[in-house]
Amino acid sequence: MSDSIRIAFPDGSTRDFPVGVTPLRIAGEISKGLAKKALAAKVDGAVVDMSRPILQDSSIVLLTFDDADGKQVFWHSSSHIMAQAVTELFPGTKLAIGPAIEEGFYYDFDSSQPFADEDLARIEKRMQEIVRGDFEFSRQECSSRDAIDLFGGRNENYKVELISELQNQQISVYRHDSFVDLCRGPHVPSTGRIKAFKLLSVAGAYWRGDEHNKMLQRIYGISFPDQASLDEYLKRVEEAKRRDHRKLGKELELFSIKEEVGGGLTLWMPKGAIIRDIIETYWKQEHVRSGYQLVFSPHIARLHLWETSGHTGFYRENMYSPMEVEGELYQIKPMNCPFHIEMYKNSLHSYRELPIRWAELGTVYRYERSGVLHGLFRVRSFTQDDAHIFCTPDQVEDEIVGVINLTLKILTDFGFDQYDIFLSTKPEKEFVGEPERWLLAEASLAAALKRANLAYQVDEGAGAFYGPKIDVKIRDALRRSWQCTTIQFDFNLPERFGLEYTDSDNTHKRPYMVHRAIFGSLERFFGVLLEHYAGAFPLWLAPVQVKVLPISDDQNKYARSTADALKREGLRAELDDRSEKIGYKIREAETHKVPVMLVIGKKEAESGVVAYRRHGAGDLGTRSLTDIISLLRKESDSKITRFEKE
Repeated sequence: MSDSIRIAFPDGSTRDFPVGVTPLRIAGEISKGLAKKALAAKVDGAVVDMSRPILQDSSIVLLTFDDADGKQVFWHSSSHIMAQAVTELFPGTKLAIGPAIEEGFYYDFDSSQPFADEDLARIEKRMQEIVRGDFEFSRQECSSRDAIDLFGGRNENYKVELISELQNQQISVYRHDSFVDLCRGPHVPSTGRIKAFKLLSVAGAYWRGDEHNKMLQRIYGISFPDQASLDEYLKRVEEAKRRDHRKLGKELELFSIKEEVGGGLTLWMPKGAIIRDIIETYWKQEHVRSGYQLVFSPHIARLHLWETSGHTGFYRENMYSPMEVEGELYQIKPMNCPFHIEMYKNSLHSYRELPIRWAELGTVYRYERSGVLHGLFRVRSFTQDDAHIFCTPDQVEDEIVGVINLTLKILTDFGFDQYDIFLSTKPEKEFVGEPERWLLAEASLAAALKRANLAYQVDEGAGAFYGPKIDVKIRDALRRSWQCTTIQFDFNLPERFGLEYTDSDNTHKRPYMVHRAIFGSLERFFGVLLEHYAGAFPLWLAPVQVKVLPISDDQNKYARSTADALKREGLRAELDDRSEKIGYKIREAETHKVPVMLVIGKKEAESGVVAYRRHGAGDLGTRSLTDIISLLRKESDSKITRFEKE
């Protein structure tokens, strides 16, 4: 038996190492700098500790904080350090779970003492001491029986409950200093790697997310390898607070959500409704140009429709209770797709008619617990920009490419040009359709992404039960990632509803079906837009594009004719002819984030011109109204998303 193994690196090179070599030693032989930066390793696709021995020929990727997996390991390790500090400072506190999340980490605690803001500072101080101790994270594997004895002896009932569900499995625990926790791992080599951190907030959280269970206390935190990165992050957090769409929506009078109406139900105010109408009109025009036909469907249907679709089986907890109508049960719709399917079944279809592309801005209703409702991001009633494509198997790839191209066109026009793209594949357990059909569908999605020249990550096993999907997450002005477009392949509904088309050989075939939503939901997309632009929408989206501001009443007549001329040219203009000082009018227009202000004094009125101002840019000189109209029409029609001084 050979006493050496071959390790393959991402650049294609290989090197021989002794059997049992650790990723930490491999990193050290490459460079001391890499050994200090490497947090974990991906060995044959599995993320492991830097101390894990490698016993056979393998591929390796050394993970740093720059890698998504590296961040997750770093943040999960930070949660363990926080948990040690909490249990030492608050004796008797029981541990629940403490995962890494998309940005940072949290840990849920069962403590008799409510955590206050001043407690966070105490916890941070103890965490700093643990970090300075540079304690090694060590992994230990044991039987579930031994693990129950270990955590039962510590009175950790939440851990015991989790272990009890893992009978006959090897259990792993991690230790550092005096702290021990149930954990799959991996972790960073030692606590000293967590150089900079901040505990952000305390919130309530039900054990395992079930409102029937005990309410725990959840502490959120963030950490980085250096202080400069933490400082930059905290600045972004403050900027995010300034951009909070709930705050801006109220200040700019765009929308409201009132308890008198009901949580998660949006009231669109006139200015918000203008923006929404612009978005919807644009969406419809782009879809018609791309070969879609617009359809409309009702808000309720017989419950039988949702039983056939499978939603009552797979989606019941997100659906409202049925209502009785003349002795029959009806369901308020959680999805639009069954309606489009029934439209397809309205007549027989030939292969010559396919693909059929039907699009709808369809409002749906889903039950969300009050504790998770969040402005426009998590609501109970929302409008999906839904579309369904019925096509033949050989049309699938072209149709996916078409959806991707339309997606990029639309998102770019709204000012988003940075994306994270994921291809989600077949779940391990619950799925419908034969595995070979899944492979074909996944290959079609991957080929479409390749043709569109888009880099993507594979999210293994994250597909829906009815088919694989492509997810597009957009990056906003603060580099935050937001789930947006979803393109889903569906094996389920064509089978359940018995969809057919007549092929060229006169036989009946099952069409393939693609679900897709580009915005995801209008409400959520609107909220993202609002935060992306901090309420200062580009000219083409602004509810009021121009404010005409006369300095005194003597200029009101000319100012009114100016506003009327702008409106005739299709620009959304308002006249502010109140008897207020011009400085007050300008400040108010700036506060309301109106893109353009046209100031008219005695000199402008006599000369037939206007003083041109832009939000955030100030006075840009005097221009003729004709020039202003031409300039603004061009900017609006071109959907320019960023104003640049000429």
